[in-house]
Amino acid sequence: MPNYPVIVGVGQFTNHSKSLDDAIEPAEMMAMAARSAAEDSGKGDILSSVDSLQIVNLLTWPYEDAPGLVATRLGISPAHTLYSAVGGDTPQRLINEAAEAIVKGERRAVLIAGSEAMASRNRARAKDLKLDWQRGTPREVVGDGRTGFTEAEARHGAVMPTRVYPLFENALRAHLGQTIDEHQQYVGELCSRFTKVAAKNPYAWFPQERTPEEITTVSPSNRWVSFPYPKLMNAIMAVDQAAAVIVTGSETAKDLGIPETQWVYLHGCGQANDKWFVSDRANYHESPGIKATTSRALSMAGLSVDDIDFFDLYSCFPSAVQYGLDALGLRTDEARDLTVTGGLPYFGGAGNNYVMHSVAAAVERLRANPGQKALLTGLGWFSTKHSAGVYSSTPPKGEWKRADPKVDQEAVEAMASPEVTDSPEGAATVETYTVGFGREGGPEIGIVIGRLDSGERFIANTPTDADLLWSMTREEFIGTKGTVNTDATTKQAVFTPV
Repeated sequence: MPNYPVIVGVGQFTNHSKSLDDAIEPAEMMAMAARSAAEDSGKGDILSSVDSLQIVNLLTWPYEDAPGLVATRLGISPAHTLYSAVGGDTPQRLINEAAEAIVKGERRAVLIAGSEAMASRNRARAKDLKLDWQRGTPREVVGDGRTGFTEAEARHGAVMPTRVYPLFENALRAHLGQTIDEHQQYVGELCSRFTKVAAKNPYAWFPQERTPEEITTVSPSNRWVSFPYPKLMNAIMAVDQAAAVIVTGSETAKDLGIPETQWVYLHGCGQANDKWFVSDRANYHESPGIKATTSRALSMAGLSVDDIDFFDLYSCFPSAVQYGLDALGLRTDEARDLTVTGGLPYFGGAGNNYVMHSVAAAVERLRANPGQKALLTGLGWFSTKHSAGVYSSTPPKGEWKRADPKVDQEAVEAMASPEVTDSPEGAATVETYTVGFGREGGPEIGIVIGRLDSGERFIANTPTDADLLWSMTREEFIGTKGTVNTDATTKQAVFTPV
């Protein structure tokens, strides 16, 4: 048998304590997850065979040398270490790259880990306390570190996921031809499905089943964040969670004496970016990047979407899930599970490391159901960076060969993009939009992506009139005509409906 890449150990940890006395720093949580992964493999001393230790970028608590700190806690000295760039696609991408290195004989065993402690950090800040943890600027960051937005997007407030993904969601609603009320019910039902999985997951931050009405009804505890998303539709970042996986080759796993019952094979993988900046996307109701990534993973595995038994579609916001469904030709009422964890709003969005948890959960489920197959996706920035993996407890057939990601990327880049102007003037039409809200519940900003009559795309704000902003949440604003003007000094563009 070829030396197929296999995951042999997985570990997860969630610190549910709400006391700062029990706060655990990210480096230690990663070490705990790594020890659990080693124990899970059935070969407790496997960590001594690890020749590459890779850490997913931490948003909460950066270290000068995160891999070094984790290695010291584990008592290992791997020849190769890596600290990744930002992106929720990272865990699956690192697994894909590690698998290729293992097949080529460049690596023997790879430990990949990540964690976040934002819940503890937020509690400490609220009490004006200082956490006694090491902290520093990372020495070296590996990966695509480009920022996810243009200067024009930043000027108009489109820099946070909580304001960008709603732009996608509103575009999806218009594409589906649904009213605002119809679409909220539609999305609420999708989200409710995810809560049912989270409710049964011991690692979930919110193990609570919710109805569609609970998720869609705006209230003091479920305030608007950015239309059309109340709080319960947003990824929850304030978690204390960690996860780790151990990847090796089937030959090495056999040599180490790891039981085959613990092996889960990576059958296929893919990665690609959408057009990097939101302003350059062909449209806002689909993701060519996700389609290229999942198509590549399935093709490499020699499978179709019908062969997959369950999924974990990246779920930072409902629009991300819908992009994944569309790419795979599925519907929101798909009978198969769309998540194995409960998703980022309910299981928890552990920064860049969520997918490590979905991989760990999928591995456990595949071991318990021999022969089943899973497709998992990862996503970074604003549905910008994508990764995917197809897994099964049964071995692949034939050669394992990862395609050069440049092939799929070139195809995405070749797709036509509209011309974008940073100084729009004249008659225009709304292509998509959102309304951003403050913590007190009132609307604060209207963000519009539109087209001039000439076809050029622009990003702008609306006037800050509260009546206008509220009306944009009650009546369809896509397709609204008006005029846009740009201030020559501030370069701020304002779209005014007529």
